[in-house]
Amino acid sequence: MAIRAAFKAVNNGMQVAVLVPTTVLAQQHFNTFAERLAAFPATIEVLSRFRSTREQQAILEKLSEGSVDICIGTHRLIQKDVVFKNLGLIIIDEEQKFGVAHKERLKKLRSEVDVLPLSATPIPRSLHMSLVGVRDMSTIETAPEERLPIKTYIAEYNKELVREAILRELDRNGQVFFVHNRVQSIGHIAYQLRDMVPEAKIAVAHGQMQEEMLESVMLDFTTGKSNVLVCTTIIESGLDLPSANTLIINQSDKLGLTQLYHLRGRVGRGDVRAYAYLLYDKGKRLTEPAQKRLRTIFEATELGAGFRIAMKDMEIRGAGNILGSEQSGQVGAVGFDLYCRLLSSAVEELKSGDGRKIPEHNLPTVDLPITAYIPEKYVTDLNVRISLYQRMANLESPDQIKDMLQELEDRFGEVPSVVKNLAYIIRVKLIASQAGIQRILTEDKQISVILGNEAKIDRSALQSSFGSSLKVGTTRIKLNTKQLGKHWPKILGEVLRRVSKEKEGATS
Repeated sequence: MAIRAAFKAVNNGMQVAVLVPTTVLAQQHFNTFAERLAAFPATIEVLSRFRSTREQQAILEKLSEGSVDICIGTHRLIQKDVVFKNLGLIIIDEEQKFGVAHKERLKKLRSEVDVLPLSATPIPRSLHMSLVGVRDMSTIETAPEERLPIKTYIAEYNKELVREAILRELDRNGQVFFVHNRVQSIGHIAYQLRDMVPEAKIAVAHGQMQEEMLESVMLDFTTGKSNVLVCTTIIESGLDLPSANTLIINQSDKLGLTQLYHLRGRVGRGDVRAYAYLLYDKGKRLTEPAQKRLRTIFEATELGAGFRIAMKDMEIRGAGNILGSEQSGQVGAVGFDLYCRLLSSAVEELKSGDGRKIPEHNLPTVDLPITAYIPEKYVTDLNVRISLYQRMANLESPDQIKDMLQELEDRFGEVPSVVKNLAYIIRVKLIASQAGIQRILTEDKQISVILGNEAKIDRSALQSSFGSSLKVGTTRIKLNTKQLGKHWPKILGEVLRRVSKEKEGATS
């Protein structure tokens, strides 16, 4: 996708900037672009710390002259001395590695430029912007052929487990990533591993190494001269080694959810079963967020789980402020759900182009004298119950409610009455919304249906139809639940449908 977009931009006389987080990934992308576009007259350069100062200066001059069509680079590409003559497209690979300040800098490069961010797990801020309609998002859900899901294990650090995992991989002529994200102690960890697994050829890599040494270590590992790479999260982006199929992450509770997912993606890139071991210090009590992260990465083992990981990451961390460089706002003051609806309404209003206000479809408040919930005995898993509540809250038609109840019966057995009550409340909300009703409340053994300005009713006809069990006033309708007894839910439904029908007749 990225190469196709870049070629199209170059063909239209535009320059392309490809922004990547690491020098290793920059070199890999450079090789890929050069190979794919070898038959076309496109000039491709790479700008990273692997290039000397003189080489970088020469590339900058060519960029300003317009003689470089595609420039692939790290953060070096967004520094102030980088000037493009005719920039038309910016491709950001591994978008989650770049902060808001970096993206604000990109916006200043050119007022009219297309931006194509790529990520296996969109950051909460970007994901939220796409969900409310600020940005467009496309997803690729088809996994590469012959790719197998990665078996994931979570355990306390254990020397025997580590040795067994490494030897199992070496026995099938594979390679191992051992991630320890602390430069100060990575040498000590490598020494311990050499003592534990003398059969292994161990190398060390981290971001504070000299460029030449780091390049040499990575080249040795790529060519198979070493088979265990003790490293920091420097390998998180870009490495594509089908021979590396075991990943061991030490102190995994200290890493973020997206980091864990991207690190796990470094293995299993061929047709061989891969294994990932997420370890934490022995005897350590994990914090609640750490438990949530590890549980999520453990459960999301299917191919293409990045979008679900990103959604869970947004739940854990929050979405942040979508404007400017600030990363926190006042969402808590209005509630996240209302904030999303207000933002979505504002986006639709701007997209309409004529400034007209898009009508909101907020469901009325409904408080009825019935017990409605999903029992723990019926659905034992808490996460599944929460997911079901969220799905039921988003139902939009009686047919969807019926299908949902059928699904619950198929999955969990006969639907309890309290769950049917929950479905009834949702159905009442939908009908009340169509009828222009503001609220439905329970007051002193009576159900009060408070009418909105849009509600149109024939009060005398409604009163005569239901008799003394109903009191029809100017602003509300009252149902006497004591007089109606167990029939009040049916009568309430009929009243709401009657009001809805009269409203439709008045507006047509």
